[in-house]
Amino acid sequence: MVRVAASVSDLSGLGLLTWVYPPGLVDRVVAACGRSEQRKRLLPARLVVYFVLGLAQFSPAPYLEVMRHLVAGLRGLGLLGDWRVPAKSSLFRARQRLGSAPLQVLFAATAKPMATESTPGAFWRGLRLLAVDGTCWDVADTEANQAAFGRPGSGRGTGRSAFVQVRMAALVEVGSHAVLDAELAGCRTGEVTLVGRLPRSCGPDSQRSR
Repeated sequence: MVRVAASVSDLSGLGLLTWVYPPGLVDRVVAACGRSEQRKRLLPARLVVYFVLGLAQFSPAPYLEVMRHLVAGLRGLGLLGDWRVPAKSSLFRARQRLGSAPLQVLFAATAKPMATESTPGAFWRGLRLLAVDGTCWDVADTEANQAAFGRPGSGRGTGRSAFVQVRMAALVEVGSHAVLDAELAGCRTGEVTLVGRLPRSCGPDSQRSR
C-alpha cells in the first residue's frame, strides 16, 4: 500500500503525488480536457492540479501553506524553476479555471486494483473482493454549494441543517483499500442510489460485498 504523509510538511518530498500522478499524465489529462494554457500564466494548469490534490490530501491545511510546500517539493524534483507563491485570490481563480473535469479524468485513469493473488484477504476462490462504503462531508457554506448539494433536514425544528453536505459512495478493493470508483451527489440523494452506479467498475474477476 502507498504510505500517505502524516502532515503538510511532508509535501516537500512530493514523491507520492508525482509517483501516482506523473507529470506527463497530468499534462495529457489537462490537454484532453481543454485546460492547457493559451498564454504563459503564473499558475500553470499542471501546478494547479497538484495543488488541488495537495489540498485534498492535507485538508484542512491553509491554501498558502500547502502551496509553499508543494513548490518546495516540485523544485526538489526538478519540476519547477524560479517561481514565487501568488496571492490567495490568484489560487482561487486558478482553481475555477481548472474546474473539476481534469480531476475526474485523472482519477478514472489511475483508480485501478492494486492487490495481487498473494495479497492477504484480497481474493476469495479466485475472485477479487470489493466493498462499498458511503459517507457525508460538510462543505463550505456558499450559495453555489447549497444549490448543488443542499442541506440535510434538521431535528431541531429549523427545517434544515447548518451545514451544506455532499454524499459519497465508493467502491473499494478489500485487500489494498484502494478506491476504484466513487459517486458524489447532494446529501438528499440516497446512498443506495449512488451505490447502484458503481458496478460499472467491477471487473469480471470481482466479488462485491457490503
